Amino acid sequence: MSASTSVLTCLPARLRAMSAAGTVAIVATAALTLTATPHATAAPRPASTPQVSSRVLDQWIGRALAVMRAKHIPGSYSGILRNIKRESGGNPRAVNNWDSNARRGTPSKGLLQVIDPTFRSFHVAGTAWDIFDPVANIAAACNYAAHTYGSIDNVHSGY
Repeated sequence: MSASTSVLTCLPARLRAMSAAGTVAIVATAALTLTATPHATAAPRPASTPQVSSRVLDQWIGRALAVMRAKHIPGSYSGILRNIKRESGGNPRAVNNWDSNARRGTPSKGLLQVIDPTFRSFHVAGTAWDIFDPVANIAAACNYAAHTYGSIDNVHSGY
């Protein structure tokens, strides 16, 4: 089995059907994906691959939405879920060790990839002060998005 064949077998069927030229782009894209353990970078994996069950992710989002409602922070389940899938793939311990923030010493962390200063500035009272706490990470990111974009629902790319 060639190296490109083994890489392709890890991808969804619709991506495996791409040409060999497309394979190179997919591998390059996968190399930039955000996934890591808290202290070391893990092997890249597609951001759409969930790290936790959808039931657990639903519970975290539901708890964050309850806090957000109490604090009048706008956002919807679908807006939060869409951004989690893009930013961390559902991995609450994800750390981005490669982008411009990381190069400056402040890597993005958690489900919604928040940097430490932003987490501290937009922390929502009643949630943990741990950036890796899923509810605290969601609430802080949504608070930041509300102040910057009007709502997490208005965020459709990295923020």
